[in-house]
Order: sequence, then C-alpha cells, then structure tokens
Amino acid sequence: MKLYTRTGDAGETSLFDNSRVSKADARIDAYGEVDELGAWIGLVLASHADPEVSRTLAQIQRDLFAVGAQLADPAKKIAGRVIKAFLTDADVARLEGEIDRYEVGLPPLTRFLLAGGSPAGAALHVARTVCRRAERRIVGLVPPVDPILLRYINRLSDLLFVLARATNQRVGVPEREW
Repeated sequence: MKLYTRTGDAGETSLFDNSRVSKADARIDAYGEVDELGAWIGLVLASHADPEVSRTLAQIQRDLFAVGAQLADPAKKIAGRVIKAFLTDADVARLEGEIDRYEVGLPPLTRFLLAGGSPAGAALHVARTVCRRAERRIVGLVPPVDPILLRYINRLSDLLFVLARATNQRVGVPEREW
C-alpha cells in the first residue's frame, strides 16, 4: 500500500463514516490540533530521560489517539467496535491522580510562571498551550462532542503544566516568575 492516496488533492478528506469534508472543516482542525499536541509530547519523550514522566507521557499519547478517533467519528461508526478509541471518567480520574502525584514536592504557586526552563520543560509548556488551543477548537464543534473529551483535554492541560514544573525541578532548573 502506498502512503499517498491522492484522495485529498482537492482539499477534502474522509471521516470514519466515509463522508468527505473540507480539510478546513472545524472537526479536521480540532483533531489536527490534537495531533500536533501528540507530536509535541513525542518531542518531550525524545528529549527527556525521566522514566516516570516518560511513562505518563506515553499513555497520554495513546489517549490522544482516542481523542482524535472520536473527533473523526461524529456519526459514531466506530463506537463499540474499537474500545481503545474511547476515553472514560476513569481516564480523567487518572489525570487528576497524576496531577496530585506530580504536585507533591513542588513549591506552591504564588505568581504566574513564565514558560521555559529545561528543553523538556519548555516543550511541555508549548504542549500545554497547544492543548488549550485544541480545547478551544473542540468546544466549538457542532454537533457537540462527548463531554468526556472536554473534561479530559481540560485536565490534560493542567497535567502538562504540572509536568513542566516537575520536569524543571527534577533537572534543577529554577522557575521564572512573572
């Protein structure tokens, strides 16, 4: 099978239900943002050696494929057939547990922080902003998405912020306050 199909040469792509939509469609934009987020997380994984953070990020990358799959399936054609393509309240609770776990030992926030620090910490800050952009795109979709996706993406941006802080602390790079 060849990588190129030529089916998108006119500016359209297919959703899971085989409907054709413009590549400028809001749904395509939303899952494109999620794809970019996964790529930023991949950059962190490639540049960061902390095994605990790497395990957390590897699971998030898998979760983001599920988010993208659900966004590409407004007619719910894969519903019930591909279990790994769906997030649940347990996934949101897992993110909340990770936030709590990584926050232990971090100094309390008293001011806004400037993005940066170590290369991995800075990339996590970029991932956080991409996550927020993806959230804004997802919120505007019609028909609305499963609310679990919004809860997941909202918690994920919080986790990415905490991971940036924890990563910088673990490598001894101080936070810069505004």
